[in-house]
Amino acid sequence: MKDTQDKLTALEQRNARVELDKAWETSLFRKILIFLLTYVVASIWLVVIENDQPFLNACVPAFGWIFSTVTIAPVKRWWIKNNTKK
Repeated sequence: MKDTQDKLTALEQRNARVELDKAWETSLFRKILIFLLTYVVASIWLVVIENDQPFLNACVPAFGWIFSTVTIAPVKRWWIKNNTKK
């Protein structure tokens, strides 16, 4: 009986970790953090290579990432709908 209880406890702990990982992946905080990090890294690189407008041009990859995250969910739903065997 103890073995079954240990397995159940381990499964519940795993499920809690999975739920937290899923919450992190979809969180607004994570999206803003990635957007800002992308902007900062691109800005630094563009300053290093002496781009004429590094802070404006750094918006391109940052907003590109945001655009890709916004469009992925609808594209995924469309793909699943069209690739699910009926």
